[in-house]
Amino acid sequence: MPNTFAELYASLLKNDVFTVKAQENLNQGADGLTCALAYAEQGKPEFTLAYLLLIELSDNEKREILAVSYDQRAKISEAKAEQFDQQFHRPFPLIKLEAQKDRLSAQQVRQGRRVRRDAANRILRVNGA
Repeated sequence: MPNTFAELYASLLKNDVFTVKAQENLNQGADGLTCALAYAEQGKPEFTLAYLLLIELSDNEKREILAVSYDQRAKISEAKAEQFDQQFHRPFPLIKLEAQKDRLSAQQVRQGRRVRRDAANRILRVNGA
């Protein structure tokens, strides 16, 4: 049987602050799904994940919401890189690299695989070099 959402992705939260904040909001009556969706649209996968780990929802739905958050962060990063390119008249390849890693993370989540940011670094370094 495949791993559950929590087994696959809980370790991505390196800092308890995200979970603590999410739990506080839920204790105050916030709707966890609404919060998760809002953070996903803002491109904030850590907060999105914190809420998703605390609410009842199918693993498939949780994976899609988390993947959307990575995709959104990639879009925001690419837009920021383009803005900086225009503003400072030089490229910002590290921002674009992070966007590529976020897109890879979204793909891994949609496939129900663990997110391997270290593997993404190696893959992109080999392909980009």
